[in-house]
Amino acid sequence: MTEATTLATESTEQIKPGEWRYEDYLNLPDDGRRYEMIEGLLYISKVPDFDHQYTVMEIAFHFKSFVNQHQLGYVLTAPFEIHLADKTRPVQPDVLVIGAKRGLVRGAKYFNGPVEVLSPSTRRVDQYTKFRAYEKATVPEYWIVDPKARLVQLYTLEHQEYVLLGDFMGDELIESKVLAGFKIIADSVFNQS
Repeated sequence: MTEATTLATESTEQIKPGEWRYEDYLNLPDDGRRYEMIEGLLYISKVPDFDHQYTVMEIAFHFKSFVNQHQLGYVLTAPFEIHLADKTRPVQPDVLVIGAKRGLVRGAKYFNGPVEVLSPSTRRVDQYTKFRAYEKATVPEYWIVDPKARLVQLYTLEHQEYVLLGDFMGDELIESKVLAGFKIIADSVFNQS
């Protein structure tokens, strides 16, 4: 049993890994932890560190400036729950760009750019589990940002599969394919001290 499953089941009946339902998720305590459920598995994230949160805020700032300037929608940071395809797969991306159709937020086609900032406790889930979940839900673009390596990876959906658009570091320019005209220097999102 994973640490996440063990922690979560302390406050609920014993639920086997892979058998979590949305109703079980709704009964979890509101204890400040970040809960996500993907393919029947429950994931709990630890409190992020300074570099993680600094990077999240810098990315959100850049996206928000662009999205507001062009009136494209909304930019939110976790905790904020979205559902991939239906109500049974709630996830909380670190940063999320949502299209202007506010009432239609529930479907994956209305959010464009989930960004996950890696930390030791979320690295595997962000790089593999969420990667596959976003891909399966046909989310058009996925950003994985690693503050430790000072690396930004940008994936775009082509023929129902993510393709790596590039590994970006230093003064390299990242251009979103989904948000036409959005450009950012890779190093601008990382703590400079």
